[in-house]
Amino acid sequence: DVILKDGGSNKIAAIKAVRALKPELGLGDAKAFVEEAPKTVLEGANKDDAEAAKKSLEDAGCVVELK
Repeated sequence: DVILKDGGSNKIAAIKAVRALKPELGLGDAKAFVEEAPKTVLEGANKDDAEAAKKSLEDAGCVVELK
């Protein structure tokens, strides 16, 4: 599982990264998702997908945990 622990200081980049990983979320939903951290971004993802998602979120300034 990929868990967003904190959206970081650049909320716009965090929202964009979350929307890239969860395209079903609208802008408002993605903003709420980031603000309500910790939240699970991906559940049951394989190791490669989880690592790629973690890197994408960390590049946006987020704090991420893999479980």
